[in-house]
Amino acid sequence: MATEPPQGFRTSGEEPRGTRLVLVRHGEAHCNVAGIVGGPLGCTGLTDRGREQAVALADRLARTREFDDVAALYSSVLARAKETAALVAQSLPLSRVDEDCDLCELHPGRADAMDWDEMIATFGGPDWDRDPAQPFAPEGESWTGFYDRCVGAFLRLSEAHPGELVILFVHGGVIEQAMKLAMGASPAARLRLRTEHCSMTEIEFDAGQVRLLRYNDRAPRAVTAR
Repeated sequence: MATEPPQGFRTSGEEPRGTRLVLVRHGEAHCNVAGIVGGPLGCTGLTDRGREQAVALADRLARTREFDDVAALYSSVLARAKETAALVAQSLPLSRVDEDCDLCELHPGRADAMDWDEMIATFGGPDWDRDPAQPFAPEGESWTGFYDRCVGAFLRLSEAHPGELVILFVHGGVIEQAMKLAMGASPAARLRLRTEHCSMTEIEFDAGQVRLLRYNDRAPRAVTAR
């Protein structure tokens, strides 16, 4: 007698066999707190709290050793992601982090380093519910263009590391595109997720299928005196 339900009903199974991409959102950044559009100019790295979040994740990984089989580390080129990668990598067996601009948050174009009020007053802001192909700002990226860039990066990296574990230090928007890919959602979809800083999202690429293994998994924040 069969002990497992048929495919399509099964909610558990074998250990992952494909390429696993673990997407780590950066810690809290100065641009997040100040309401600044955080492109290459606007991003000035992590706050003290953001560094605390990254250290908490590093401490977890040092205890659990859950990524001791990691094959490669990649980061967005933005300061908040690079700083997070440097802190978390201290608990991993690899220290080299390769930078990849395709892992960046949505390219803001000429809105970079503006505060949100200035951005809206100057450029109006895109209406992606009406037109997801509209640029964020002049010389910036559209919502669907962002999806295409991110998915291209995921596929490229999964093909470069067949059957391996790869950790990517990225951004909330990048994680949303990964979730859309795993869910089979439209490139134009807007999930409006609440992805926590220094949380981990994991997807598997296996024989043409994309599976979501976890979302928004994060280490408990250290309790410190205030």
